[in-house]
Parts: sequence; C-alpha cells; structure tokens
Amino acid sequence: MTRVLVSHQHRLMRAGMGLILEDALMDVVGEAPGGEEVVKLTRVLRPDVVLVDVRSPAADGIAVIRRIRSGHSMTAVLVVAEQGGMALLRAAFEAGATGYVVNDSSPAELILAVETLAAGGSYVHPSAGAAMAEQLAAGSTPGVLVSGPGGQLTKREVEVLGELAAGLTNAETGQKLFLSVRTVENHRAHIFQKLGVSSRAELVRRAIEADLIR
Repeated sequence: MTRVLVSHQHRLMRAGMGLILEDALMDVVGEAPGGEEVVKLTRVLRPDVVLVDVRSPAADGIAVIRRIRSGHSMTAVLVVAEQGGMALLRAAFEAGATGYVVNDSSPAELILAVETLAAGGSYVHPSAGAAMAEQLAAGSTPGVLVSGPGGQLTKREVEVLGELAAGLTNAETGQKLFLSVRTVENHRAHIFQKLGVSSRAELVRRAIEADLIR
C-alpha cells in the first residue's frame, strides 16, 4: 500500500486530498501545513510520496523539497501549486521534485500522479507541458540548440518536442506539423534517445532542467 504524507497550508485542502487518496486505498500516514514539520514527519514516517505546497507561507517550499530529497532519496515529492509559475516549477524540479499538480486538478489526476511517483515515475500536469511548448515555439529558430547525452536535436525534433510536451499524440502532432505518424514516431524515438528519457513526463522534466523554458 502506498504511504502518503499530505502537506498544504489550507486544512480543507489537506483533508480533501487525504480523503481522495484514502478512497483510492492509499495509506495517508500524516498531514502538515508545511515547513519544518513536513521535513520532520518525513524523517519519522518515511512515506513513499510527500505532497508539498510550494507556496506555503510557513517556509520556503523549494528548500523543503531540497531537504526532503537530500535526507530521504527514496521519498518522491509531488508539488501542489496554483496554475502557471513556470519559474517556480522549474526550481521545484531542480530541487528534487518529480511531480506537479495544480490545486484544481481532478481527484483522478491526483491519484494518477501519486501512483506514478510511487512507482518510480514522474508526472507533470498538462498545463505545464502546454506552457513549455508555447515558450519553446516562441523561441524556436533554425539556430536553436537543444541537446542531451545522445546529441543535439534538429530544428524539426525541437518542434516535435514542443508538441509532445503539450500532450499531443503522435497522430495529432503529425497533423499539426504535416508529418506522417511514422515520421513523428521516428522523431520521438530520436528525441528520447538524445535527451536520455523514457517517458513523456521525464521529457518535460528534462526540458525544464535543461533550461529550455525562456
């Protein structure tokens, strides 16, 4: 059973998220408003996933994430925040978070995000992918450089990257860029290989960490 620690500055939010996760047969081991209390409870309870409200006035949410991850590398951190704030999101991922949902996410999305993190994956709310895609598109020029462990992406691969990060399927990406599905699949495979990622969520995270958001 997945063990979850719920943190949010608002008591009703904590209670609501806790009930949602308990209904999904998860073990909500504790809750806290934020700050040092979250760090201490993580140390004592050792949950699989911690939900962190990065805008909590109790403490610097980014510092809390960094402390949780430095002392408990096996505990995944799911950021809970308002819509937008790409700079804050990037800082959270750089501090060690592996997931992001917004305050008005559906119960199903919250459950999916926690399950994904508990299984060792990453989850990013679609709005973050869409925002990244828009900023990439605004800054994409023939001379743009996007690279990873496997090499530098071509301009077309950067365009495909933006659409995939926005949540489009291979077929939808092909229609938008006037490419066949097979061509998109080939570009996708090359992008994943070059950036060293294995899922769409990791692709978004890798792009954020690589400072592709302008």
